[in-house]
Amino acid sequence: MNQNEFVLLITPFRDKVFRLAKRLLVSTEEAEDATQEVLVKLWHKNEGLKQYGSVEAFAMTITKNYCLDQLKSKRATNLSIAHTNYTDREPSLQQKVEDNDSLNWVEKIINQLPEQQRLIIQMRDIEQYEFEEIAKVLDMNETAIRVALSRARKTIRESMTKTHNYGIH
Repeated sequence: MNQNEFVLLITPFRDKVFRLAKRLLVSTEEAEDATQEVLVKLWHKNEGLKQYGSVEAFAMTITKNYCLDQLKSKRATNLSIAHTNYTDREPSLQQKVEDNDSLNWVEKIINQLPEQQRLIIQMRDIEQYEFEEIAKVLDMNETAIRVALSRARKTIRESMTKTHNYGIH
């Protein structure tokens, strides 16, 4: 496979790899590095990629594993992760302000979910993966994924209800 064929193969899901890495690593710079590492690994497996069936699912598995390894490495060396994940926006309408506030709260709540639930929310609700694809990437059965997704959504819903009802920020 030449470079042009490789680029055509990975282009449809390159952004998904980045978004999954960002969800796990939070830092944009680290997510960019992770994305590049995943693409390099895919390039090295260039000729054998077809044997994996879905190259996209294979890439997402590599991304998940690489990011989890990075996080374990950080925890092992007791590095603290400081990040800002929110961009300053200047909405022109009150609704945009309220929507942005809600999105920020959902983002904060998702980031506090257990790792597995964060991954499942990212892949199902944000990336729109089918349960079967998530099951392959996470090496879980579909029922466990549905249960974890349901629990994650319930946690988000309950947290948002508390925030909106009590105005706690």
